[in-house]
Amino acid sequence: MPDIVVMFFVLGLFAGLVRSDLTIPKAMYEMLSLLLMLTIGLKGGMALHGNVSWGLVPEMAAVLMIGALIPLSFFPILRKLIGLNLADSASIAAHYGSVSAGTFAVALAYTQAQQLVVGAEVTLYLVLMELPAIIVGLLLYRRHSSALPNAKPVSIGALWHEALTNKGVILLVGGVIIGLMYGSKEGAPVTDLLMGGFKAVLALFLLEMGITAAHTLRPLPVQQWRLMVFALCAPMCLGSIGVVIGGLLGLSEGSIVILASLTASASYIAAPAAIKAAIPEANIGLAMLSSLGLTFPFNVLLGIGLYHQLVPILT
Repeated sequence: MPDIVVMFFVLGLFAGLVRSDLTIPKAMYEMLSLLLMLTIGLKGGMALHGNVSWGLVPEMAAVLMIGALIPLSFFPILRKLIGLNLADSASIAAHYGSVSAGTFAVALAYTQAQQLVVGAEVTLYLVLMELPAIIVGLLLYRRHSSALPNAKPVSIGALWHEALTNKGVILLVGGVIIGLMYGSKEGAPVTDLLMGGFKAVLALFLLEMGITAAHTLRPLPVQQWRLMVFALCAPMCLGSIGVVIGGLLGLSEGSIVILASLTASASYIAAPAAIKAAIPEANIGLAMLSSLGLTFPFNVLLGIGLYHQLVPILT
């Protein structure tokens, strides 16, 4: 049977599809997402406590490169094959290069349930892959839109500020630093409570994600069938690449599953906020349809387990 937290996503998806009046109050959702990101950061920081070394540099550089190369690869596909306009092509390329904290949390829970060995540095993957994809996506838009009439200038400094100071990045990075400083023993009065409630917070978060995903699919936008096919095919392609790269880096089995899951995921928190501010012409609804409506459910319900099965085949 799937992990119990996944069933909460299924419950939310069902509630949304049958038009139930079940809702998670916005303030509660905000609190759940903040707790989730802070706890993930603390988990990573505590695991890194006493384990930081220069040997991590090549691994971190490879992760950064993945985040930058995905939007570069996807932009022409979205523009030419899927037939999206410039703004939406850059937007969705950035969303797929960036990552999903929710997918990471489910993958982490999966590796724990499967008793897989996970490297202490995996939370850094989440932090490092979040930023370069957004910047690359926005730079692609700036480059291609500069020749258009009435093009508005985009400040690179403003883009970096938006990407580096959004609440998700602040909490993830801050949690890693605090966990790294104090470790599991000194930080126990605070961290024990957060770690103990991690699965409960994740379950409620996934309940809301299921409801939201159902709303993006109702009514089914059949005119966007090419984008929907892309949103279902992209995770398997990206996840397979993540497995291969993880094998080449010599990662443990659990770390490969985490890297593949992140590579296969698409952002629905950090990227929409940055894109909405920098590319007002982009249709964020299309990005939510693909990233949250299709790619996220695929990864949570099927993808993470499939990437695990690919590890012995592709490494």
